[in-house]
Amino acid sequence: MTGTASTPPLIAFRTDASLEIGTGHVMRCLTLADRLRECGARTLFISRKHCGHLFDQIVDRGHEVRVLPPPPNSRTTLDGDTAHAAWLGVEWGVDAEQTQQSLAGQRPAWLVVDHYAIDCRWERALRSACERLMVMDDLADRPHDCELLLDPTLGRTRGDYAEHLGSEVQTFLGPQYALLRPEFAASRAESLARRNAPELRHVLITMGGVDKDNATGRVLDAIDAANLPSQMKLTVVMGPQAPWLATIQDRASNMRVATDVRLGVTDMAQLMTESDLAIGAAGGTSWERCCLGLPTFLLSLAENQKKMAQTLQDAGAVIAFSDIIELVDCIQTLVTGDLNAPSLTQLSHAAARVTDGQGSARICSEIMR
Repeated sequence: MTGTASTPPLIAFRTDASLEIGTGHVMRCLTLADRLRECGARTLFISRKHCGHLFDQIVDRGHEVRVLPPPPNSRTTLDGDTAHAAWLGVEWGVDAEQTQQSLAGQRPAWLVVDHYAIDCRWERALRSACERLMVMDDLADRPHDCELLLDPTLGRTRGDYAEHLGSEVQTFLGPQYALLRPEFAASRAESLARRNAPELRHVLITMGGVDKDNATGRVLDAIDAANLPSQMKLTVVMGPQAPWLATIQDRASNMRVATDVRLGVTDMAQLMTESDLAIGAAGGTSWERCCLGLPTFLLSLAENQKKMAQTLQDAGAVIAFSDIIELVDCIQTLVTGDLNAPSLTQLSHAAARVTDGQGSARICSEIMR
């Protein structure tokens, strides 16, 4: 690791958030960046000015941001581009050049890339601009040129990357390497102890920081039509830039059961610990819920989430749904104590086996050694 007592190593991140991309990539990079800074590193984010960016949050967490120009109003997707090429906003070569320029002659000890639109072509173009390169991915659908690859997908194996990685690349695969903030591991014991005598009074709804298609609204409509007991409480978590926020706030005020809408929460681990059931999207938040043993009804909001949802269900850690009405029917069976209903205790125990929440510490140790 390059750096001295007077000059800590520089770790740079190339990642984006937008209404289309969502917030998950930036948020997991922030988790790693926070941990690296605690270990003495300097951190730098390079991110494009998409609609729905998270620059303020990055700066508020104490990290520098260098902003790439907003994408043009239109662009042509070239043949052979990655499946998510449009998420970059510009052609990969343009992005690579702008990223290198933004480094302004600095040569990071590590350049960490978390972006579905970036593959080995971009990575090779940045090779001379950094000492080592790390990729965070969970698709295994394109080649990479890096020293280290992190993929927290449950059941992921090296064979899934057989056609995409060189034999010399070090891989960290599986949820034991999921990047969770320290408070999740710290809350784990309390949360798991609470599951020993489960009740169903508090339901947490987290459909992603953006939820551009308003899955949250559809879930609330279905729950309201289900005539659940009046003593139940719902908590909805959304990002402050969610496009349907005002609609959800209005809907919450007219629900039959008490419904609280919370924005940009900073105590998610405590909120999950205090909840009896989560209804959530199959994204990075899944690992947070598993760490705390929070029983979850999982909805797939994107094509790339379906395999993750199925794998978690196969492990007994969640109950996956593609239909919101079926989901609410399952909640009703839990409330009425139907003997055929899924057991909250069984879900909790299986979820807790998925990850212990120490992934960020493990990856930080590898990067800083």
